[in-house]
Amino acid sequence: MKKFIKTLKNIWSIEELRSKILFTLLLVAVYRVGAHITLPGINPIALEQLSKSQTQNGILDLINTFAGGAFNMASIFALGIMPYITASIFVQLMTVLVPSFQKMQKEGESGRKKINQITRYITIAVTFVQAFAYVAYLRQTSGGAIIPGYGATYFTLTTVVVLTAGTMFVMWLGEKITDKGLGNGVSLLIMIGILARLPQSFAQELAYRSERTGTILIFIIEIALYIAINMGCIMLIQAVRKVPVNYAKQIVGNRQFGGARQFLPLKVNSAGVMPIIFAQAILFIPTLFTLGSKGGDLGRIFTDHTSGWYMLIYSVVVIGFTFLYTALIFNPKQISDNLKQNNGFIPGVKPGQPTTDYIGTIMDRITFPGAVMLAFVGILPGIIQLLFGMTQGFAMFFGGTSLLIMVGVILDTLQQIETQLMMRQYDGLMKSGRVQGRQTASAVQI
Repeated sequence: MKKFIKTLKNIWSIEELRSKILFTLLLVAVYRVGAHITLPGINPIALEQLSKSQTQNGILDLINTFAGGAFNMASIFALGIMPYITASIFVQLMTVLVPSFQKMQKEGESGRKKINQITRYITIAVTFVQAFAYVAYLRQTSGGAIIPGYGATYFTLTTVVVLTAGTMFVMWLGEKITDKGLGNGVSLLIMIGILARLPQSFAQELAYRSERTGTILIFIIEIALYIAINMGCIMLIQAVRKVPVNYAKQIVGNRQFGGARQFLPLKVNSAGVMPIIFAQAILFIPTLFTLGSKGGDLGRIFTDHTSGWYMLIYSVVVIGFTFLYTALIFNPKQISDNLKQNNGFIPGVKPGQPTTDYIGTIMDRITFPGAVMLAFVGILPGIIQLLFGMTQGFAMFFGGTSLLIMVGVILDTLQQIETQLMMRQYDGLMKSGRVQGRQTASAVQI
């Protein structure tokens, strides 16, 4: 405990780190205040009464979780940062498939600015489409909360404009946190939105279990299971396959260089949480046409995360995109060339193409179990809810995108804090070893 308090004092004593933390907390506070500002034309009291009598399933509850409850509250930040995530994924795919995007990516800082600007324009278009769908959803589920004085056309136009402006403002907050704050801003805002729902979901589950005698033991088991699943997610994110690498000895003057034996760490889950984000974006497309609908097989398949069809489609998309995204960000030939330039080699493997093939084969072998585990974590909330019969809000924290984002972002943030401490010769956050965050080559880290 003394070491922990001393570490906190060291963190606060570093002026640069202190200013970053305060700046990040300020923008996070602005984001949370905005999440409670209701859209023009909505009666918040009537909306709250209507929301108590309604339940959401699957993707809609997940969107509400990402937005920190703003989706249900008809807030100006109701769509949150998800349109920006969708646009970023689309642009990343274009940098591989479209030659003009590949050229921009190779132009350095100027190319990166062009790609970021294109991402912003696509974000506006995506938000515009989703805003119209959200208006239709409000009319279907919360029409009684709309103030009668607002005309249909006027309410639609003002809501679309405000939602689009709200999403762009949230995107700006995320970029500012990344530039001047601590951690990846977009990821941090999503994590804050998720954590904002955790106390309420915890209280609802406790109240639900307290209604009947003997079920409080089940609640204790659920808490223990939740801790175990968190530990498993940390292992999944940080798991690596160490490939031994030897470096040839070089004698320059009277000094010897090289000759050391090191390891090439290949991450089991190189794609991070991006496959799950992509799967959610894909499954959200059909729901654009079913928001607010009360029937239909398509709506049930893509909104009920306890459905067998939902789990099957979700798992296939996650596994497929894990291999695709890993192939995009991981280049065995580049690693092989770097080893060759630094006089490094893998024991028993010839340099050049054999090394490239060897690294690629290992990566394929470890990616498959990593993809399967990622898909399992993605469908785990539905499985847990079916097995224990817990409330849906609490089940969402037992896996899926919510849990992976929380674990990954916390590891990233702790890694940045530890780096700042080590640079100034302070002790790190851990007694042994270093905090390992997710290290992906993606333009947007989630």
